[in-house]
Amino acid sequence: MASKFGLAGGIPERRVRPIWDAVDSRQYKAALKLCTALLAKHPTSPYVLALKGLILERMGKPDEALSVCLNAKEQLYSDNIFHFDDLTLSTLQIVFQRLERLDLATSCYEYACTKYPNNLELMMGLFNCYVREYSYVKQQHTAIKMYKTVGEERFLLWAICSIQLQVHFSIGGEKLLPLAEALLKKHITSHSLHEPEALALYISILEQQSKYDAALEVLSGDLGSLMGREEDKLRLQGRLLAQACNYTAASEIYQKILESCPDDWESFLHYLGCLLEHDVNLPKSRTSEHPSSLPVDSALALKTSLSDELVESRLASALSFVQKLQVNDTSDCVRGPHLASIEIERQRCRSGNPTDRKFIEALINYFHRFGHLSCAASDVEIYLHMLSSDETTELLDTISRSFDASSLSVKGLGLAITTFKVQELLGTFFSKSTTELQHIAKGMVEAFYKNLPLSRDLDPQESMHGEELLCMASSILVQLFWRTRNLGYLIEAILVLEFGLTVRKYVTLEVKNILLESASHHILPQMLNSPLLQQTADLVIEFVQFKERLQHSMQYLSVRSDSIILSLKQKAESLDEVESILENVNHGARLVELSNEDNVKRFTFNEDLQARPWWTPTTSVNFLSEPFDEGSTPACFRAKACEHKSTEKDDSKIKYAERKALLPRLVYLSMHGCASSLRETQLNGSGLDTDATEMKPLLLKYARSIGYSIDDALSVILGMSSGKKSVKDFTPDIVSWMSFAVFINAWNLWSNESVVPRADESSPSSWQIVDSLVKICVEEQLIDANRILTSPGNNIPVLVQMITEPISWHLVVIQSCVRSMAPQGKKKKKGGPSERPNVPRLQAIQRSVQCMIDTLRSVQSWLSDQMRPEEQALDILLSYLQGGNEDGPGQISCILEENSARHNPELGERIAQSLETWSSAGVVRRIVGAEKELLVELKKICDSKLKLLASVSASLSSALH
Repeated sequence: MASKFGLAGGIPERRVRPIWDAVDSRQYKAALKLCTALLAKHPTSPYVLALKGLILERMGKPDEALSVCLNAKEQLYSDNIFHFDDLTLSTLQIVFQRLERLDLATSCYEYACTKYPNNLELMMGLFNCYVREYSYVKQQHTAIKMYKTVGEERFLLWAICSIQLQVHFSIGGEKLLPLAEALLKKHITSHSLHEPEALALYISILEQQSKYDAALEVLSGDLGSLMGREEDKLRLQGRLLAQACNYTAASEIYQKILESCPDDWESFLHYLGCLLEHDVNLPKSRTSEHPSSLPVDSALALKTSLSDELVESRLASALSFVQKLQVNDTSDCVRGPHLASIEIERQRCRSGNPTDRKFIEALINYFHRFGHLSCAASDVEIYLHMLSSDETTELLDTISRSFDASSLSVKGLGLAITTFKVQELLGTFFSKSTTELQHIAKGMVEAFYKNLPLSRDLDPQESMHGEELLCMASSILVQLFWRTRNLGYLIEAILVLEFGLTVRKYVTLEVKNILLESASHHILPQMLNSPLLQQTADLVIEFVQFKERLQHSMQYLSVRSDSIILSLKQKAESLDEVESILENVNHGARLVELSNEDNVKRFTFNEDLQARPWWTPTTSVNFLSEPFDEGSTPACFRAKACEHKSTEKDDSKIKYAERKALLPRLVYLSMHGCASSLRETQLNGSGLDTDATEMKPLLLKYARSIGYSIDDALSVILGMSSGKKSVKDFTPDIVSWMSFAVFINAWNLWSNESVVPRADESSPSSWQIVDSLVKICVEEQLIDANRILTSPGNNIPVLVQMITEPISWHLVVIQSCVRSMAPQGKKKKKGGPSERPNVPRLQAIQRSVQCMIDTLRSVQSWLSDQMRPEEQALDILLSYLQGGNEDGPGQISCILEENSARHNPELGERIAQSLETWSSAGVVRRIVGAEKELLVELKKICDSKLKLLASVSASLSSALH
């Protein structure tokens, strides 16, 4: 049913694109004129009719639009239609939805599913139509059909959710609950359950039938292991008891947990809910979250039915209980009971005593007890956001008065740090002026140096007292750079961190065990996009060795792919070595298997995003690349960062990992298939049919991973290569688009299908498409690139990726084609067909080789222009720190210089010796050296590829003359 590549709804894309361009620019009259002309040539095309209907609807002519779309629907149902594709259906769906005729859109998908009953994408489209119509019964039936077709758990869960919707919104829908339970039981018998959500859904079904005993039995069986820990089961048991209104038994369970685990904050919330007899409304277990991030308000939002006197009595009982827990453990480690006191006082205040100050007093007492700990501020973050501005000021003043800033003590330093952390958590730094921020950052650095004597007797591997001050000062300096775009602040941020590293020297950074899993996102993405291939390879090997023991991690799939791709990038100039690498990994077949949908949905995300800096909450987001919004409030900024973190583990992350997993196999199939394409006497493509059969679904999957069907993806690369589409519109995935074009070209060389349709001889060939796309994309990077030395966030990573990935894959294809020209051993038997080179294709390859040479030479020229003498580059960066203005950067670097030069016997011999080696110029010189190393390594990569291309060019010239 799929349309041919390069066709939009059965119509050549080049004829349709001008219409869409006119629609996108709201030139509806011009679009209608073009569409009418196209319709004259294709009067029965459902797609062109649907497109006309869309234009008419946009022009405010709903009746005409409906009439045209009904005609399209009629043509769609006819037997002589040859191009029945998703594009036509989706276009009709858009128009019918805007015309509020969802029933017509649904009927089109119903017909399509009847004609192609096992097409999963169409069934999913039909399911979505039913969702838009709130057709819960039909949702259920469609989901069950999809489940029976592919046996995927997700479709069964869709069916169960559809049943639950019927239960909630249909009279008598609760009669379907036994069906849902039976379906789940059958699936569990044959496949078990693999996701916690599936278990939660199963328990929900049992709960809705009041089968609490059955739910408890499930928890005690094998499926209970999905809950992770025994404590989770106990908490769920308490919740189930609470659902049955057995609050006494439930509270006893939570009290038992708290007696053995007094720091179990969530169990306390359930315990308190049971005492107030509305625990049924408490959230389900979220054990992976920090206590301070749990939604206390939502957990205890509903008013209890108990009298005020009974509420007060039970809160007093709870307070007495937690006070006993406090007495039993006087260490600074167990903070849960003390946090519980704050929550109990907050509940008392909510119960009708708004003038009661015990809540703020409980907070102050908590800081008196634990304020010197590094976790004190984050522990009570959720409560800090409930304070008024005056209360916040009172709290900060109270903490500040609780220690003597002029004296040296670990506790006093800890309280000072907590004061800054409270301001950082509340986002108050974002509301201060640049002058105030400079003063605060300066004070932090001075406080760190002043308190250095406290660390003189520490083991070299122990954390220095006050290290957090340097991190916070650096963070403020980054914010100042964001606001002012003055590079000096960013250099000072680096100097501050380097100063701390100088004081506390590390022989090596030991990252072991689970930190490889949770912390790799700080290092690996940047290394993979650098020209430092060997250093990256060493790092990846360590990750892979650990991740072999972590089979169900999304990072495992990603880094496994990275290790193979990195090896291919390093050896791309040697076809024999590329073949050896691929042979050692089963030609990439195992990665394809790992990335299939059944496996991917079992993978987990283990990255610790909470440890990321505020300006880059995820690996793909950096606020510094955006203008600073002076009007943004701290709360808005905090919500924006949280939103990015919440979506980091969504489908796009999975698709990116899947796409990388396909690359090695696509490289193998490309080089294996195209090697024979230059010989005109190949036996009708014999030996290639299997490869062609495999290549197509992989490319379909690759295109989907970028978010497009293969037809639409092909139209994108055609548009970009011809200049009709802007490369900037596809920037986030531009390297993937270039690789896709390379693989399409390879497939086109030996496929029996017309992969890239050509209307006439003037239409670009697949070779020309790749050449043009590579040239345009690289030129775009070079044009937009600023001076690397003074332009943080430059284009080098993307440029490196372009050269080491799509251009490398293209060179592998070229090498495979050229090698096929060499003598193939024994001569053909007498009378056998002779092997003749395919001259037109050789000429196309020669032109492509020349295009790659020209492109890489332009990169070399740009790199040469970027390189400066070391002393000149050093002077340029240091000049950003030498401003005489008190409002600019340079003050902190002066403090660092003065402190390092000062001989202070109180620091101790080890720290004093460390500071003797410190100099701002030395750090800046390392920055200059690191930049030069990047440029030199990238130039080496270009040189290596140019050397290969020169050899290939000579071989081609010899073959053609």
